[in-house]
Amino acid sequence: MFLNLLCKKRRLFSSVILLVLILAPAVAFALQKVKVKDIHYWSSPDYTRIAIELSEPVEFTKSRLSNPDRIFFDLKNASIAKEIAASLPVGDGILKSVRASQFTGETVRVVFDIEEISDLKCFLIESPSKLVIDLYGKGGQTGKAKPLTAKRRIVIDAGHGGHDPGAVGAQKLYEKDVVLDVALKVRKFLMKDPQNEVFLTRDTDVFIPLEQRTAFANRKNADLFVSIHANASPNRMAKGIETYLLNWTDDEEANKVAARENKISLRKMKALNKQFDILDVIKTDLMRENKRDESVKLANYIQKSLISNIEDCNEHLHDLGVKQALFYVLFGANMPSVLAEISFISNPDEEKLLSKESYKTDIAKSIADGINAYFKSVSPVQKVAKVNYRRP
Repeated sequence: MFLNLLCKKRRLFSSVILLVLILAPAVAFALQKVKVKDIHYWSSPDYTRIAIELSEPVEFTKSRLSNPDRIFFDLKNASIAKEIAASLPVGDGILKSVRASQFTGETVRVVFDIEEISDLKCFLIESPSKLVIDLYGKGGQTGKAKPLTAKRRIVIDAGHGGHDPGAVGAQKLYEKDVVLDVALKVRKFLMKDPQNEVFLTRDTDVFIPLEQRTAFANRKNADLFVSIHANASPNRMAKGIETYLLNWTDDEEANKVAARENKISLRKMKALNKQFDILDVIKTDLMRENKRDESVKLANYIQKSLISNIEDCNEHLHDLGVKQALFYVLFGANMPSVLAEISFISNPDEEKLLSKESYKTDIAKSIADGINAYFKSVSPVQKVAKVNYRRP
């Protein structure tokens, strides 16, 4: 009888140990909190972007209170880093300040003390994880046409940079170097027209976070935003040129390109297409000022110019066309915006071409010609039109 009791206790003990081993990872995961690491902002009189740096994506809710006017975000299962300042003064006409604190043991509250806003958008990005909030002043989305004498403000974005090399070819050609060289040349060609005013998100080998690039274009009140990249694929025979605009897609290859540029897995990229909270933000963004239709037009002009001008020096050139995908670098852009993949650096032949100054010059001239052709196609005073947004 004693032996039977001892055996039962041993079996019970073994079962408890097994249950602990099974549940321990789940319990540890539940106890692990998202770390709120830092808060940054970029502002202008009509627009402010806030980026909350996180250790991983977070669930959140947002609410608004009056007297005084403030908006707050509650970040769930989160803890705040001790080194974060309790209050970040802004005072740009949109925000008075941003405050962050450990509201409860499980919740970090980030409060925006409002001066005056007309709209707010927010979305999550990954790698590294950030919650991005865009706030617009009363003049930020008025849709006022520019005067006839106004210059055309163009922002050219050279992808990657600094510690982020982008794609690397078999001969160790770095995407970050190629696209910077092309961007500098694009600026040179565009500046030949005195109507153009050109800004680069970077003109040296430095790293700039994706959300800061779009914020730069918005702060400059740009008319166009063009991000330049070199493509890559595990298939070394893949080649060609393609131009993207921001939109949903279920195209496998387009999602692979966006996943690489966003630095997330293909699985997460596909999940992003199903996150309707983010997509509602994009829907609102693209409807504003006929931006989607103008982005389509701009993408087609650039793609057509690239293909027609590059065929002579790349006899096996593939026209991959105009496509759409969810690129973080295009999120929140207030103007027509596109991303150009100017050749495959992973293809041995195209890597060799991308290393040649003459080819990069032809690419740059083609992009500039496409931009100038787009401007010639639109009215000197753009009318704001409402569009029916459509999902592909």
